[in-house]
Amino acid sequence: MDVIHISAECYPVAKVGGLADVVGALPKYQKKLGVNSKVIMPFYDIEFAKKNSFKTVYNSSLILGKNNFDFRILTLTGNTLGFELFLVDVPDLLFKGYVYSDDDTDRFLAFQIAALDWILQLDATPSIIHCHDHHTGLIPFMLSHCFKYKVLKETPSILTIHNAQYQGWFSHDKVPLIPSFNPTKIGLLDWNGTINPLATAIKCAWQVTTVSPSYMEELKVNANGLEDLLSHEAAKCTGILNGIDTKVWNTETDPLIIKNYSIKTLQSGKKANKKWLCNKFNLDHDKPFFAFIGRLVYEKGADLFPDIFYKALLKKEINILVLGSGDKQVEAKLKTLNIPFKNYYNSFIGYDESLAHKIYAGTDFLLMPSRVEPCGLNQMYALHYGTIPIVRSIGGLKDTVIDIDEGGFGICHDKASTEDVIYAIDRAVKFYKNQKDFRRTRKKCMQIDNSWNKSSQEYLSLYKSLIS
Repeated sequence: MDVIHISAECYPVAKVGGLADVVGALPKYQKKLGVNSKVIMPFYDIEFAKKNSFKTVYNSSLILGKNNFDFRILTLTGNTLGFELFLVDVPDLLFKGYVYSDDDTDRFLAFQIAALDWILQLDATPSIIHCHDHHTGLIPFMLSHCFKYKVLKETPSILTIHNAQYQGWFSHDKVPLIPSFNPTKIGLLDWNGTINPLATAIKCAWQVTTVSPSYMEELKVNANGLEDLLSHEAAKCTGILNGIDTKVWNTETDPLIIKNYSIKTLQSGKKANKKWLCNKFNLDHDKPFFAFIGRLVYEKGADLFPDIFYKALLKKEINILVLGSGDKQVEAKLKTLNIPFKNYYNSFIGYDESLAHKIYAGTDFLLMPSRVEPCGLNQMYALHYGTIPIVRSIGGLKDTVIDIDEGGFGICHDKASTEDVIYAIDRAVKFYKNQKDFRRTRKKCMQIDNSWNKSSQEYLSLYKSLIS
């Protein structure tokens, strides 16, 4: 079975969020099941491109409206990723120093057309074309209805929705950029008067998945305008929980943390990593240590952080460290807390993968008060590193974290509100003081299997059902 994943992100090539982690891990686990799984993504002018070498396997050009763009397909030389990686290089559009911008319609249209042009000339047609999020949402439509790709019409396509809040909208004026198709099919591209790539993929893909079962159900009532569509297409929709790459995220071998540790050496390992973080960010070694890692945006509840942190830090009983970027007002407010709560609070505005690993290894609690969390991987990383997650019970957080009062291993709250999060922090401080239960729970966290083993098997079963 040959599967091609098409995505705007893939770790470690280009990462903005959890999409990259999924696309960088799932193919490796599918390989273990005998699936010849490949990834094709854009070639960006970012660090990975500068540090690695590539060879060209295909040259061509594509037409985008009145413009003609040369492109090539690259592969990574000396590939150690665990799967074949192909990159679409459209120098005039894709080779930029960023993944996303305010207007990416032409960029990702070119990417999708180039990817399908390359697939069209392969010696063997893939068994499955697996699309990820709206950046690849026009591919199921083009496979079914664009004259150019009619030989691929019977190739099953899957769409995985990682976050339905972002849908790739653009105006009808740009429809001529799409390769020729029967104009009677224009309705498949439209949703509420605009071209909506995510809606198009939901309509046209053979199967639609989301990244957790709970998120699939939530989308039927809250999908940023796509609720009716998802309810109508429910028969072909399913939720498959994401996993984590336990080779990358392994406390015993992780090269990015200060001291490696196992369940047996958890206490000393966590202590060493905590000490490094406290020294680095001028925090108190003896306090319970809370952290947030991620985008400082509304969906993550980040607008609540300045108020939450101010109130939580007044007692000076805890440490809080923030790693992330996003809303500039939130960033500025978080920076102002550095002075009044020196030695108890600090922030790193930006993103640093190495620091993220150290935070998972060195902190006691991870905060995730999300308003929207399709799956969430951070809570899984935290659990695997013996850090107790504090989460709002929504989406994938609801599917992966059980409250300590229910015999579980996390602290859960119902609302994305200052009051709920403050109460959860207070519960965590109280739990931390009971070191016997706290240490036992951390060991329990590390024994939970959130790897891709089960999920990759579920995807394989789905692939087989479509092929048959």
